[in-house]
Amino acid sequence: MDFGIINIIKIIGSLTFFIYGMKIMSEGIQKAAGNQLQRTLKAMTKNRFVGLLTGIFTTATVQSSSATTVMTVSFVNAGLLSLQQSAGVMMGANIGTTITAWIIASQFELTGNQDNMLLSMSTLSLLLIAIGVPMIFRNIGKLRYWGEFLIGFAIIFLAISFLQEAVPDIKSDPDLALLEWVREYSDRGFVSILLFVLMGTILTIVLQSSSAAMVLTLTMCSKGWLSFEVAAAMVLGENIGTTLTAEVASLVGNTDARRSARIHSFFNIFGVFWVLLLFPFFLDIVTWISMNIFQQPNPYENASGIDISLSVFHSAFNIINALILLPFLGILIALAKRSVRQSAEDLDDFQLNHIASNFSTPELALNEVQNETLRLVDVVTKMNNLCRELINSVVKKKKQTLLKGIKRYEKLSDKLEGEIVSFITKLGREQMSEETSYTLRSYINICNDLEIICDIYFQISKEIEYKSDNKIWFTPEQRDGINGLIVNIDAAIEQMKTNLKAIEITENLKSDAKKIEVDIDNLEQSLRSENIRSVNLDETNIDGVMIFNNLVYEYEKISNLIYAVTKHLYGK
Repeated sequence: MDFGIINIIKIIGSLTFFIYGMKIMSEGIQKAAGNQLQRTLKAMTKNRFVGLLTGIFTTATVQSSSATTVMTVSFVNAGLLSLQQSAGVMMGANIGTTITAWIIASQFELTGNQDNMLLSMSTLSLLLIAIGVPMIFRNIGKLRYWGEFLIGFAIIFLAISFLQEAVPDIKSDPDLALLEWVREYSDRGFVSILLFVLMGTILTIVLQSSSAAMVLTLTMCSKGWLSFEVAAAMVLGENIGTTLTAEVASLVGNTDARRSARIHSFFNIFGVFWVLLLFPFFLDIVTWISMNIFQQPNPYENASGIDISLSVFHSAFNIINALILLPFLGILIALAKRSVRQSAEDLDDFQLNHIASNFSTPELALNEVQNETLRLVDVVTKMNNLCRELINSVVKKKKQTLLKGIKRYEKLSDKLEGEIVSFITKLGREQMSEETSYTLRSYINICNDLEIICDIYFQISKEIEYKSDNKIWFTPEQRDGINGLIVNIDAAIEQMKTNLKAIEITENLKSDAKKIEVDIDNLEQSLRSENIRSVNLDETNIDGVMIFNNLVYEYEKISNLIYAVTKHLYGK
């Protein structure tokens, strides 16, 4: 058999077909379970072991460590996860992704017996397609997404089948030129190990999928191209190459997001380092496990034993590495902080973080919408604090600084709202569940209300500026009344943050938000009534009374809009 350009095209086509199958399968499961995955990640505590288990579960579910790592980086970027929490998730994602290798290796094992056609990949693929296609056309809950999941699996099996056909067996062509090159560079001792680590890294970076790189490695092993040693070296390289996904995703994030991705890189690089130091000894342990526990032939002597042995190696590497480094997360975090310094942009409160994470489904992209909405809430908080200072300040120069700050934050709110709505509009073109569609529409209303709140704060600042320029003064009672109203607004904003971050809007959260809103309404009515009585008693000037009434009215509108955010969240 001659190995030429046609074979190369077949291999490339098979790999891209495999990646497409992974995408369809991952998207299907994300659409079916995306909201639950968000809740799982958000519910994590500071317990590093919980983070590890969460990373394993999430990656095993979506069958994509990239989706887990990118989602984790976005949570760190939004301040929803600490660096320590994200580190645990990243470690768990590395373990979870090894399940994909086991699935692939098991298919190599099942199809190894050519006499049993019931177990062939083509038969399995057709069976899964026969089950999955009707599910897609049945508009029953999330059944269609599970159908996509099955079809993705079918495509993966077909791609592996095509790949096995495209890669020639050394028995059919032992003098293959390309095989001679592999043999030449795989017989140079430890230098060969390092060379194939590099090859595995480059292959994963090019394919942007450690799973695709793994299936190619397993295929070459099954055809006798690679020995167990060099195949294991390639797997180590693939673990380094997969860190690039998180690094790229973090480029559009803040300093902590980049540090989170760097922890992931350090974790994998350190693991490769210590395994290389103990490489022969580690492979001996893996071989013993493979032969005695999984009843496989010696992978050094029989190529048919490499598939499972390589999966054992992949899992053992990531599990042991996590157990070693989990107690030393503090050191990893310190190294990440030293390697990623605080940038000038991050010190600028007015830097706009565009939503740019490449999530594959709206269900997981919803996290980005929530994260940026929380940034908009932070702008509301800052404008509330600046207006408080402005109302109570008597120094003209300080007032001018506060007025400029409020104006800049109002412009930032416009930008943020535009970015979020634009992103939601793009997501609207994608297929999504009815629940996700409703949630995204709710966030358009939420962002619109938050932007209006910022406009109102800007209007309040103009009222205070007019009051100062015209030397209109509040009585102590009026100033105390406004300050008391602002204290209640503080509580309303904090409750709004709590509700936006909540996994689920409970009746208690609804009632807490409603109670604050009612208290503010009652206080507003009391302040306005008292203000009118003061006019009747001629205790203050009419201009001060009018401005006071305007401010009370503006703050009452803010209160209503804040409560509207909670109503949008639970749909009533």
